[in-house]
Amino acid sequence: MCFKTVFLISLLIISFNKCHSIDSRVDPLVDTKVGLIRGLKAEDGDYSMFLGIPYGKVEESNPFGPSLPQETFEEIFEAYDDSAICPQIEEFNKTNTGTLDCLHLNIYVPDVASTKSPVPVLVWIYGGGFQIGFAGRFLYGPKYFVRHDIILVTVNYRVGPYGFMCLNDPKVPGNQGFKDQLLALRWIKDNIGSFGGNSNKITLFGESAGGISVDYHLLSRQEKLFNNLIIQSGTSLLPSLIGEPESTRTFNLAAKLGFESDDLNEALAFLANQSPNSVIAAMQGTDRFLPCVENDYENVDKFIFDYTFNLDIPKVKNVAILIGHNSDEKLPYYIMEENIDYFEHVDIFHDKFNDAFNLNSTELTNVINNFKHFYIGDEEISEQVQSDLIDFDSDFTYIHPTQRSIKQYTDNNAGDIFYYMFSYNGGRNFVKKRLNVTFGGAAHADEIGYLFDISYMKDEPSHEDQLVIDRMTTLWANFVKYSKPMPEISDLLPVDWKPVEDNLLHYLEIDSELTLKKRPFNKRMAFWDLFYRHNYKLQKGYRSRNN
Repeated sequence: MCFKTVFLISLLIISFNKCHSIDSRVDPLVDTKVGLIRGLKAEDGDYSMFLGIPYGKVEESNPFGPSLPQETFEEIFEAYDDSAICPQIEEFNKTNTGTLDCLHLNIYVPDVASTKSPVPVLVWIYGGGFQIGFAGRFLYGPKYFVRHDIILVTVNYRVGPYGFMCLNDPKVPGNQGFKDQLLALRWIKDNIGSFGGNSNKITLFGESAGGISVDYHLLSRQEKLFNNLIIQSGTSLLPSLIGEPESTRTFNLAAKLGFESDDLNEALAFLANQSPNSVIAAMQGTDRFLPCVENDYENVDKFIFDYTFNLDIPKVKNVAILIGHNSDEKLPYYIMEENIDYFEHVDIFHDKFNDAFNLNSTELTNVINNFKHFYIGDEEISEQVQSDLIDFDSDFTYIHPTQRSIKQYTDNNAGDIFYYMFSYNGGRNFVKKRLNVTFGGAAHADEIGYLFDISYMKDEPSHEDQLVIDRMTTLWANFVKYSKPMPEISDLLPVDWKPVEDNLLHYLEIDSELTLKKRPFNKRMAFWDLFYRHNYKLQKGYRSRNN
């Protein structure tokens, strides 16, 4: 691999198994605009790893506020450690963990990359409901992507109260997690060329909250730091996703830690002096901090300035987008043991529409009845209509918002839009495998197991799973390289994936086979189209364009 600077060649003795075998390793040293960075040669492919590179730092006096750029390295930065995680209750062991020294990124560079022949770049933003997530190889191993001669970058950003506290105060205006991502993208744009990456060929991609993040980078008024986008299972049109700045949750958080005050500066100063573990522990059982529409403050960068459905999107012009969802997105929620009493105590139809729309009591009752009749007939909400409730919630939360986003992109002169639905049920379905679920199609996040080398999935993929891995990573990598996932038909990719055109909603169903179809769940989506046509202006946050 050729980099901007020379390799630092050293012979290292590595004990990598019980036999204590000896291997020689070439550690690459790269000269960037922020200084020298030394990485590692990978042992599972022809690529190098630069792990845990700090791109920003959190202010100690204001850990809930925007981060600052990382200073230049005075000495060689040893990029060997990808274990940093921002404060959270991590999802695997449910431990309270993390540090505010977490604004790091990881870069995986195939050996073919050089400054003379730079390769395209794919930047991953993880999901996790804006409450959890981390960028390390435990979940997001790179080997399936780098073999396609593209650079993969994975980015840490703050979540929970540190990432999304949103106040009527310029010190904590909101969306700090998005601004962390923006800082990382600027770092990548400025420095990826030193690693043999093409800074003019950067594709952002993310899933769930990561997909929503990607969408917001398209909507923001900040500079355009990408060329193409991949959005998986989540867009900014997800109903009731964002709100307005408010201080109540911050006062409540301080109160749970023993500090009662109605002075925001006092509450923030108190919380800033608490350990992240204490703050995260106090967050349990309280309302989540989520993205918000920010207020205007002088000399304060603003990331979200309005609700998506009020906006034009000038940055989308000529941008190619690969976007889609899974077939049974909400399947996990309705089968998890801790939600077993959900059916007895909650009216999902009431809660969803009440949260997202300004409906009076009569309108709300009519809407609820119409949707109940459509999805469950005259049945009561119970486990007996579980599959119908999964359909309703999937449509409300992911599937119809995806289709509305596609229309909005098209209306704003986007480039080619490639729409997919992932429905494969195999041995590497990320969520279903963990829940030991064998029925149904693909649940939310299930596709991740076919894009990344997940460390705890130690068994060799079955032949069929490997085929899905090969197909998906080839499609995604082709899109990164050529702005189209199928530049030509092949034995591996035997179907011509057509982009959305005019009123034809082409989509690729990704199952054990690849099948080009039109308009998924067309009857359900037509019902939603009709509802939004009549209730568009009743969405919370809607404003007339004349305002």
